[in-house]
Amino acid sequence: MADFLSIPLLSLIAELNLLDEFQLEEAAGEVETKGVTAFQALLDLGYLDSDRIIQALCDHLGAESMDLNDAMITPELIKLLPAGLAKQHKCIPVSHFEPTLHVAFVDPLDISASDEISFTTGLDIQVVVADPAQVIAAVKEHYGEDEADAATGGAAFEEILKEMGADSSDDRMDEEDIVKIDVTGDERDIAAFVDAVLVTAIGDRASDIHFEPFENDFKIRARVDGALYELTSPPKSLATNVVSRIKVMADLKPDERRRPQDGRIPRIMPDGRKIDLRVSCLPTQFGESVVLRVLDREAITLDLDALGFPGDMLTQIKETAKTPNGIFIVTGPTGCGKTTTLYSTLHEVNSIGDKILSVEDPVEFDIDGIMQVPVREAMGMTFAAGLRSFLRQDPDIIMVGEMRDLETAKISIQASLTGHLVLSTLHTNDAAGAVTRLLDMGVEPFLISSSLLCVLAQRLIRTICKKCSSPFEPTDSQLEELGLKQNDSNEIKFHYGRGCSSCHDTGYSGRRGIFEFLVISEQIRELINISAPTIVIRQKAVELGMSTLRQDGLRGIYDGDTTVEEVLRYTS
Repeated sequence: MADFLSIPLLSLIAELNLLDEFQLEEAAGEVETKGVTAFQALLDLGYLDSDRIIQALCDHLGAESMDLNDAMITPELIKLLPAGLAKQHKCIPVSHFEPTLHVAFVDPLDISASDEISFTTGLDIQVVVADPAQVIAAVKEHYGEDEADAATGGAAFEEILKEMGADSSDDRMDEEDIVKIDVTGDERDIAAFVDAVLVTAIGDRASDIHFEPFENDFKIRARVDGALYELTSPPKSLATNVVSRIKVMADLKPDERRRPQDGRIPRIMPDGRKIDLRVSCLPTQFGESVVLRVLDREAITLDLDALGFPGDMLTQIKETAKTPNGIFIVTGPTGCGKTTTLYSTLHEVNSIGDKILSVEDPVEFDIDGIMQVPVREAMGMTFAAGLRSFLRQDPDIIMVGEMRDLETAKISIQASLTGHLVLSTLHTNDAAGAVTRLLDMGVEPFLISSSLLCVLAQRLIRTICKKCSSPFEPTDSQLEELGLKQNDSNEIKFHYGRGCSSCHDTGYSGRRGIFEFLVISEQIRELINISAPTIVIRQKAVELGMSTLRQDGLRGIYDGDTTVEEVLRYTS
């Protein structure tokens, strides 16, 4: 018998004691064998009518029900929910009262769906319960038939899946046919499918490609501009073969499924671009999760002038890069562009007259003229070990991928005090937090104040799609969160992206940086020497003219490059 507890609606019905175990198992069997929803299975079996099921869902969720035949679904409403999300999660917007969007779902118990829509749209999502058949009909009416979207490469995937003898909507395949696939040889089916995924995702400017095994399906998602979207995925039964193909491409062991593995795939795109893919394989409960980090050298411009720094900040960074000794730290969360900033800074001073060494985990891009050393902890090559060796290599400039511990921090400071410029990164929320982080590691305050030159904090925020950018009037609450008053905003034009085919209906295309630059002046040094807390250092820096991340985010809003929601999301 099928397990009804794994199906949210049937589990809820069991919790409410509306049906006995045999009836629930029979409904679960209908879901498994016929592919219908649990709602439809209960109706087909005659165990519950739609009103009773909807009432149970409303009581559980604390939500309202709606007959979609009476709903006023306007074009303005439809624009608030991108077509891709509506089709993916089978949902339709039914009303909007800023900042809340009421949405009817085929599966109102899928909390992750409402969370993803809230994150993407920047709106609060209130679930509305409706007849699933009405929801599906409304999605088709207002968003069109659920055909494969060319922007996600759906048609190409479907064609390849058919060549593989499978339909993406059907996980059941002849096991013998799958076993015959030799992914280590010249099998065009699996290889063509994997290549189609890579070409499509990289063509959409993906920074990461995720191959994710779950209990009942195998998902492929790509991260574009910091947000994940789903690609057409193969049947779950082909997951092992797809993962094995990736392992072969990365020179990993296809039969090793119990331990994590890391590798690299050099690729040449159809347009001739050279792409490096960093591969990470991780065993999970339902199979191996594989993530490919896309390292596109041609997509990265190692030019400080092209990174979007304000004019005065750019001048200060260039002057810092030419300082003979001291420490320059770039801080921020993973994926905010810290390494790109450091590479660009090194590129600014890279000349025949300077010896530049870097120790990185891993080396993401090869730069001519710079000696780059990868961290290999299993062999004893740590950041600290690399730094100790660097000091015997007569360097002028040293880059340390990350100051992870006290030993690395102390050697970096020693190097800076003995006539070297040291560039490194830290994970902190703002520029002033870097000082506190070093103190927490155990570095003496006087060593920090005497060696630290400046700290750059940065974030990457999404930029509005130029093809669907539209003006709008912010609410009083949004202005208040930004620290603005209605009078301040009269001459400012605020924009947002409506969503179009060019941006996958997200309203965003590309990213830009926002920055916070803390110069270690004499006043700041005095505060460091007395181990002043982060907030005190930050306040003093602002008094001395430092622009915060939020203030630089406002620059992006004023320029019409980004939205209020993006700035509020990434700054505090």
